[in-house]
Amino acid sequence: MCKDAAEFVSHHFSTRELPERMRLPLWRDYFGRGLVHAEIEPLSKAPFQADATLQAIRGLRKLALRGSSMRFKRLRANLADGDDSIGIVVCSLGKCQLSQRGREIDLRTGDAIAILHSEIATVTYVDGLLFGLAVPREELAERVTNVERLTMRPVSHRTEALRLLMAYLKSTFNENVLAAPNLRDAVVAHIHDLVAIAISACLPFGESSTSAVVAARHTAVLDYIAAHFQEPGLSVQTVARCQGISPRYLQRLIASSGSSFTGYVNELRLQQALKLLTESNGGAQRISDIALQVGFSDVSHFNRLFRARFGDSPRNLRFARRDPC
Repeated sequence: MCKDAAEFVSHHFSTRELPERMRLPLWRDYFGRGLVHAEIEPLSKAPFQADATLQAIRGLRKLALRGSSMRFKRLRANLADGDDSIGIVVCSLGKCQLSQRGREIDLRTGDAIAILHSEIATVTYVDGLLFGLAVPREELAERVTNVERLTMRPVSHRTEALRLLMAYLKSTFNENVLAAPNLRDAVVAHIHDLVAIAISACLPFGESSTSAVVAARHTAVLDYIAAHFQEPGLSVQTVARCQGISPRYLQRLIASSGSSFTGYVNELRLQQALKLLTESNGGAQRISDIALQVGFSDVSHFNRLFRARFGDSPRNLRFARRDPC
């Protein structure tokens, strides 16, 4: 895979459907040596299994791995690929141990660490979920001084920049978001900034670092609201407290999308109500039950908002969808 490819590339590899005797050899050859350029050693005598997704765009590579306990060794022979990127390893679940430059570091769940792909390294992964991100060295060198000194230093899962980075990657690192050139450039630059902030524990120089943090916080807030909008008691104060920001700052973040907190929450609730009303299996539900289900505690208020948004009452719209003639 070309590290500098401009287009979004995605590889998925799973041993699930393979004969047991073929799982480890194919995993070693195709995924280990072919994609991540490392030797792989299983750590358990149990039947081997692994699922991994590797995605890449413009030098950024993201890896998500789940499977049996194993050890990745990037040996001298593997360094011939010329990859000098900085790897960010996140121990999402389970346990991880990394060794490089004579140091061994144990990671706890959620912690991260930076390593040099240009030097020999070992990553030991115990059952759970491992996440990795490779960032072009030159991009980080523009943002922090002496990037090598920042490697092999654990980054706590409590670090806000790491939390923002992970939330931002989850929402933006996919083909749909990265398809538009202008948006792609902004997202990639934001990821570079957030990685630099996370591993250096300080803001890098330059105006883009501020926009990266704002974009990541904005994404994290919207993701949280999307996951909790059906809760009747959801409020600015609740979301702000969970995100570790002030209510006023949260309102400013949402306003940057052209909406208010209440307007954004109501739109999510109304769209979900519309979906439930028009689904074939939603006809048996009472409208009042649907209103409560999507987060409205006042059915009359729901009816007024629904009519203003969709131009008709929930009841009339339901019957119109059932009988278009």
